[in-house]
Amino acid sequence: MKLDELLRKVAEPVVVRGAQQSATVANPMPGASSDLLPHFLLEPQDVYIVKNKPVSLACRATPATQIYFKCNGEWVHQGEHVTQRSTDQGTGLPLMDVRIDISRQQVERIFGLEEYWCQCVAWSASGTTKSQKAFVRIAYLRKNFEEEPMSREVSIEQEIVLACRPPEGIPPAEVEWLRNEELVDPVLDASVSVTPEHSLVVPRARLADTANYTCVAKNMVARRRSSSAAVTVYVSGGWSTWTGWSACSTSCGRGWQKRSRSCTNPAPLNGGTFCEGQNVQKNACTTLCPEVWPRSPPAHWLLCHTRMHTHTWSRWSLCALDCTHWRSRECSEPAPRNGGQDCQGAELETRNCTTELCSHCESWLSVVLPAAASGPEDVALYVGLMAVAVCLVLLLLVVVLVCCRKKGGLDPDVADSSILTAGFQPVSSKPAKAGTSHLLTIQPDLSTATMTYQGSLCSRQDGHSKFQLSNGHLLSPLGAGRHTLYHSSPAAEGVDFVSRFAAQSCFRSLPRGAANMAYGTFNFLGGRLLIPNTGISLLIPPDAIPRGKIYEVYLTLHKQEDVRLPLAGCQTLLSPIVSCGPPGVLLTRPAVLALGHCLEANAADWSIRLKKQSCEGTWEDVLQVGEEPAPGLYYCQLEAQAAYVFTEQLGRFALVGESLSMAAAKRLKLLLFAPASCSSLEYSVRVYCLRDTPDVLQEVMQLEKQLGGQLIGAPRVLHFKDSYHNLRLSIHDMPSSLWKSKLLASYQEIPFYHLWSGLQPYLHCTFTLERLSPSTCQLACKIWVWQVEGDGQSFNINFNIAKDTSFSDWLVPDSEAGCPALVGPSAFKIPFLIRQKIISSLDTPCARGADWRTLAQKLHLDSHISFFASKASPTAMILNLWEARHFPSGNLAQLAAAVAEVGKQDSALFTVSEAEC
Repeated sequence: MKLDELLRKVAEPVVVRGAQQSATVANPMPGASSDLLPHFLLEPQDVYIVKNKPVSLACRATPATQIYFKCNGEWVHQGEHVTQRSTDQGTGLPLMDVRIDISRQQVERIFGLEEYWCQCVAWSASGTTKSQKAFVRIAYLRKNFEEEPMSREVSIEQEIVLACRPPEGIPPAEVEWLRNEELVDPVLDASVSVTPEHSLVVPRARLADTANYTCVAKNMVARRRSSSAAVTVYVSGGWSTWTGWSACSTSCGRGWQKRSRSCTNPAPLNGGTFCEGQNVQKNACTTLCPEVWPRSPPAHWLLCHTRMHTHTWSRWSLCALDCTHWRSRECSEPAPRNGGQDCQGAELETRNCTTELCSHCESWLSVVLPAAASGPEDVALYVGLMAVAVCLVLLLLVVVLVCCRKKGGLDPDVADSSILTAGFQPVSSKPAKAGTSHLLTIQPDLSTATMTYQGSLCSRQDGHSKFQLSNGHLLSPLGAGRHTLYHSSPAAEGVDFVSRFAAQSCFRSLPRGAANMAYGTFNFLGGRLLIPNTGISLLIPPDAIPRGKIYEVYLTLHKQEDVRLPLAGCQTLLSPIVSCGPPGVLLTRPAVLALGHCLEANAADWSIRLKKQSCEGTWEDVLQVGEEPAPGLYYCQLEAQAAYVFTEQLGRFALVGESLSMAAAKRLKLLLFAPASCSSLEYSVRVYCLRDTPDVLQEVMQLEKQLGGQLIGAPRVLHFKDSYHNLRLSIHDMPSSLWKSKLLASYQEIPFYHLWSGLQPYLHCTFTLERLSPSTCQLACKIWVWQVEGDGQSFNINFNIAKDTSFSDWLVPDSEAGCPALVGPSAFKIPFLIRQKIISSLDTPCARGADWRTLAQKLHLDSHISFFASKASPTAMILNLWEARHFPSGNLAQLAAAVAEVGKQDSALFTVSEAEC
């Protein structure tokens, strides 16, 4: 019904929304002012429904006789209105307040068609007035941000912009930022601002801006947090000014002087790049030598009396009464100047003479030869002295014998050298010596649990050396039940093992294959992992793993392009980068990691550090090699070709050196490769300059095998010095009638830093040759490789390019290539029970020296006494190092002889029964 008709017929029924029934609108008050239209003192406002809570809309008008709500074009039923009438005290006009409630169901009933709105309509005698529309909306806030802030690294003073687009919501969400969970207020902090698009902007980054930033969106429904964005403000290093040049290293002739600078202006922070370039500059210098005489020999003698040049000595003097005469000379032709050396030789020379002036007296013989003793008193004296001397000697012999009998040395079983070797060969059981049979003849204890191994357990090549262990009184009982050690086969479970560890954050740089990886499952008996043909192994000694626990352990050789190792200044990588893990696992006894190095060891020329990488990716110096070991988790025994790292915590390791003088040198391995066959006129010869460690040699061999190359001649070793001079390569003596070189220059160069850093493992130069006739099959030439002002090597090449050399002939076979994991006793040369007896006998200090210190001296390991002494079992450390150094070709007889020398030499010989071995 139209509104004007409603005004005329207010008593007639009106159809209202919400029910199919009629409602009667009352007649306006007859006393109301007839010339005023109603106006609203309170109009309905937009509201939001939160969850299922209804909302209220209210309006107030004066003068008004009736007020009704109209929602989405339909009248609200009169029964849903809450009306309150009053009179305005100021004007006396009628005042009406009306309120209605809106539920979520009412709004959802038309959801999607249009927005839900309501407005008030007020009547008076003069007409009607409509209020503004009030929209009723359902409030919500979605969970996912449309755009979240991203972590980033920025340089200091650069701008930081972190974008954030909040989740969709009604009403739209308000955005605020948190820095390390604290509110960022642009009003209080002028260094930040928030854009209308809700992005956080830091115009000039400071170190204090390094933090975790979180975008927070909220409205009346919920509060949402984005993922935290880690912002790192880094500082790249800058060089300080150069120091002055040092004094020349020599006081005479040609030497060198250096100056240095440090990367401290500013120092790199928060992962900023290190300064590019060298921190030390060296320059040749020449010092004026002390002048003796230009282009003449050293100062020489002038004739004493005449100062003539014809003679150097004066005339002989007359023969004196003591039957001698003399002559002299002076150091004056020329005299030494500017600190020159004095003349060599004597200034005065004398010799015997005989003349009439020399008188010979026979009385001087009485001074030299005293008169012979005569008389019975003198004879008795001499006899008495001899008797006393004999008695003293006999008494000393008696004391020595008594001490030897009372000396408490080793058990005779341990002192016997046959004990060590008997454990590796089956021998017949012999009656044990009374009182000591319990030491080596241990009967199986059938009441305790046995131990079985399931899976592929590799033993040494001598199959009879594998020995079964039963739990006797020397070993702690394993408890009731059956203990099984599972050892996975590399061929069957290699991919699964690698993927299982690589899924974790600390193992993401593990290789995705098992070519350079060994792994196994170990318990308290220990074992050994090795990567064939690389010289890399990991020895896990007995009792390093707590009893009752089983660890999956891996050993990995990393390619240098896969792992970033930052080097500073003159530092150089001396070894492969090796991981053993899982990292962070603490062992009760140190494991021994063996790896090769290319260092020409000279303590005065090098500063060597053992580096370890943390799970965060940073490399830390954990040990200064060569210094007195401090109590800690790491120790390194450096030998000529290999390093043995004792570590109680597994992880990723590398040896890094820094030269202290220009005499410091590292070994490079030079290899020549050429195609196995040649079908064109061009022929290439590749010269590799590698770090002299077995792993790099093996890698290049495999690479050339894929390229179809063959090794020409035996590898050579070059000592590459820290002289800042490049490495040069040239080819000579090639028959010009048969071959010609396509090299335009007379030589090729490899930059010094590429070789010295060690971070580029496969550096090589290629000489491209061309044969003038397809029938030419013989190549004869010479290749020189040398460092400017340093050492050099030459290769004499003479071979047939049409003949295919077998590549496998140059691969060095590894005795354990087929078995990268050895578990339990099979991993050790020394039988387990014999090892335990040696440890228990030698660990206790002995005043007479029959303990582990003497054994270390016999094995030439006495330079590590302080390290051994810092451990709970020094003897175990000595035997572990011996195992790591001599496996699998160690000579047990030599070790047995060393142990025998520590104890009694007359110890009875005993053998070990097969049950013990």
